[in-house]
Order: sequence, then C-alpha cells, then structure tokens
Amino acid sequence: MNIQCNYRKLLLATLLVIAGYLHSDAQSRFKSYKISPKGDTINAILQNGDKEGKWVIRVDELRGNPGYEEEGMYRKGQKDGPWRRYSLQGDLVAMENYKLGGKDGVQQYFTELGDLIEVQSWKGYNPDAPYDTIAVYGEGSNEIIDYKIVKAEPYSVKDGDWKFYEPGTGRLIRTEKWERNVLTNPSNNQALGKYQKPKEVPKTAEMLEWEKKNRGKKGALRDGRTGL
Repeated sequence: MNIQCNYRKLLLATLLVIAGYLHSDAQSRFKSYKISPKGDTINAILQNGDKEGKWVIRVDELRGNPGYEEEGMYRKGQKDGPWRRYSLQGDLVAMENYKLGGKDGVQQYFTELGDLIEVQSWKGYNPDAPYDTIAVYGEGSNEIIDYKIVKAEPYSVKDGDWKFYEPGTGRLIRTEKWERNVLTNPSNNQALGKYQKPKEVPKTAEMLEWEKKNRGKKGALRDGRTGL
C-alpha cells in the first residue's frame, strides 16, 4: 500500500515538473499564446513578433460579409501548408494551401451545403528557385515551339487550370488556363454546356402578312417565294 502511494506521489511530482518546464519554456519562447480545449498551444507569437505554430482565427460578420473561422500553421510569421476555412455554423467552405505566406498549389472552395464550386491553381514563390522555365507557343496555336528562362515573380501567381462548377449539380461550367498570371485561353473562356438561345431572325413584311392570312389554319406551309 505504501509502495503504491509513494508511486502516485512520485508520478504526480514528475507531471508537475514537466508541466512547469513546459510552461516556463512557452513563456521564454512566446510573447503570447493560448491553450485550446484539447490542451494544445495555439495562436502563439514569438518574442520577435512572428506568429508560429497552429493558429485558429475567427472573423465575425461585418457589414453583410459572412464571418468565418480558419485554421492552419504559421512558420516564421507566414502561413504555410494546408489551411481550412469554415462558416460560423461549422461548414467547410475552403481548403487552401500556402507556401511562405502565399497561395501555392490547388485551392478548393465550397458552398455551405458542401458543393464544390471552384478549383484554383497557384504557384508560390520559391526563393531557392529565383527563375522559371516557361513554354513559348506558336502564333495562333497551342504548339510549344520553344522554352525560355524568366525571373520568377516574388509572390504567388495564378498558374494552371481553374475550374468552376454549378452548385447542386457539380456540372463544369467554365475552365480557365493560366500561366504566370496570364490567361492563355481567353477565346475559349466560355461556359461549357450552357444552352445558348438562338438569335431570332427579324420578320419581313411578307412573313408578317403570311402569318396574318394563315393564322389558325392547320397544315399551312410557307415556301421560299416572296409572292403571297
């Protein structure tokens, strides 16, 4: 019995020492931080003012703009890696990816009912690769005729396929192709599969007169002659 009691005391003392060490370490590293309901350290700000680690950010509704909550990681004061955004009702509305504070890779956006409505593609800046190799296309064609090296933009750029979907049905309604913030298919940037109502042909005086004479008659047939 005494052995069990001593063991519990030793375990409790050890846990208190560890907790004290972690608290002291957090105070020395962070200017401020919060503890989540699960006991995790979140929303930490380093002594140099940089945000670090996991963050949960809430933005309340303002002037008709819906509020949201987002969560993800900060590294050296910049968003990095996957981030998720939720409505204030808890519905997932966006899945984004960041690199050095800028968007990088595939971004997905949803309605509050969970329908995918937009997929974006971005290219983040990489300081270790300050130059990009881009394709040169032939005039009036999609054929690649050459490649050239250009200086990379020091920020995120639209790059790749952007797709837009109809809520509820998931039907693809538009596709955009981007290369370093330049839309490469402006002539094809039309809604896909959308019904286009044919343009009405203006009626001539002869056509109006024919319709007037034959209104209500079954089987009336108009030929190509102009005389009535």
